[in-house]
Amino acid sequence: MSGIGRVLVAVYGVLALAATGRSFVQIASKFDEAPLAYTLSALAAVVYIVATIALVRPGIAWYRVAWATIVFEFTGVIVIGTLSIVYPELFPHDTVWSRFGAGYLFIPLVLPVLGMWWLARHRPTSRADAS
Repeated sequence: MSGIGRVLVAVYGVLALAATGRSFVQIASKFDEAPLAYTLSALAAVVYIVATIALVRPGIAWYRVAWATIVFEFTGVIVIGTLSIVYPELFPHDTVWSRFGAGYLFIPLVLPVLGMWWLARHRPTSRADAS
């Protein structure tokens, strides 16, 4: 894995930890205040965990899992980001993806774009890569 790939995995790992910690605390302590937002934060955590694992595992199957999770992530950021601006009442508290990841310096918006770019440039091509 190249230097850029390692950085990508590291950032996904940090977001996985941050989103997991955030959602765990929110769900455990104040779930009734914003159940949709906290459930979506937990979903984001799962997506970041799976993406991190898929990016480091070899083989075409993991490559496809990485694509699926990163496309899902990008879609989630766009949909939740838009809804949180157009219908803020749906989100009395922020999710990881609210306002396109503004609470996370917009990293959730930029990261899947970089992830898709990296995956497009590093597709497994040989039988050896597919193991």
